[in-house]
Amino acid sequence: MYRSVPVPAAADFAITNARIVPVADADGQRAETIESGTILVTDGTISTVADGQPDDLPEGAEIIDAAGRWVLPGFIESHGHLGVHEDGEGWSGDDTNEMTNPIGAGLRALDAIDPGDIGFKDALRGGVTSALIKPGSGNPIGGRTAFVKTWGRIVDEMLVTQDLSVKSALGENPKRVYGDKGAIPSTRMGTVKLIRDAFVEAQNYRAKRGHAEAEGTPFERNLVFETLADVLDGKLVWDQHCHRADDIATAIRLAEEFGYRLVINHGTEGHKIADFIAAKGIDVILGPLMTTRSKVELRDRTLATAAALADAGVRIALTTDHPVIPINFLVHEASLAVKEGLDPVVAIESLTINPAKIFGLDDRLGSLARGRDADLVIWSGDPLDLDSRAEQVFVSCRKVYEFDAETGTAAVADPFGPTLISEP
Repeated sequence: MYRSVPVPAAADFAITNARIVPVADADGQRAETIESGTILVTDGTISTVADGQPDDLPEGAEIIDAAGRWVLPGFIESHGHLGVHEDGEGWSGDDTNEMTNPIGAGLRALDAIDPGDIGFKDALRGGVTSALIKPGSGNPIGGRTAFVKTWGRIVDEMLVTQDLSVKSALGENPKRVYGDKGAIPSTRMGTVKLIRDAFVEAQNYRAKRGHAEAEGTPFERNLVFETLADVLDGKLVWDQHCHRADDIATAIRLAEEFGYRLVINHGTEGHKIADFIAAKGIDVILGPLMTTRSKVELRDRTLATAAALADAGVRIALTTDHPVIPINFLVHEASLAVKEGLDPVVAIESLTINPAKIFGLDDRLGSLARGRDADLVIWSGDPLDLDSRAEQVFVSCRKVYEFDAETGTAAVADPFGPTLISEP
């Protein structure tokens, strides 16, 4: 399936004669498709996106003729478990949930990500060049997330930032996990009570810390409350796992009580209260859309939820919740949502600029515009077409994936191979 090749050097290159879908311009506004254009990458970032072919391409830049191909920004998986829940590893590779304490705000996904997980190669196969990795949903508060590029050998080198969000869960999962232990929470009431308690303690902690700083006296740090204080201060988003409409409403009620910024994750019954979510100005990371109805809170799952939310004015991103759905199927989530009424333009935005904007990374990711990271994908055709493939994938200006149609195999740059990433 995958053939390892040496890591290519980072170098300037130009993609010419391509159908370019920039998604957004440098100001973040929706950009029109360029039927035949050129993308120039210099010094590791996109420097030119132009109609036609400029006359002044830099001497020595590699020229990639993409006639008949589509070029898009790399897709963003906005809710996944790459590297913390490894494919084919079973118990040994599953570090998604630390289910020994329901309040896991001091935990970091960063400390459990294995770049050797084959899921990272699968991500490239699906044109996914970055992902927000989250702890699981077994705890009322799961831990701090990590946003990474999907290629590399050491997670610290792949990391974009771990200062984006904290994962939390409402609904069936935490009440099942701890109810089975005979511990709190065993109900939705218990789950919310623990979250409220934690935030009240964080408010008290923040006040005591501020007093100690003003007085210049020693203060005993606490990792749980340091993280929650950052949520209260608006430095971290609250990524709230919730499926049922009543749980979505509870998530909004909690956010309004404590004043933090909320992003709904999953939102399975979001179509039932789409107008309410829109009126509150809440973003939704929707999905996975292709799962079975494996538990009660998924019984009203429908592929039409994306269109219902978008039509109501909710900004959406789509997710596979990898490995629940293989991450290379992220684009198919969008295709199926289009089949059920989602605007194709919004479908592509839900994989690119929308998640970038939700997490404040649109100055680097989610579009093909000057100054953005050179994370881009050459597709054989329209990505929403089932027959289209990601043929070449670039992460941070390196070509790290190339599909060979004749052999049906893909070459992936081996970050653990003999060529060091740091070599010029």
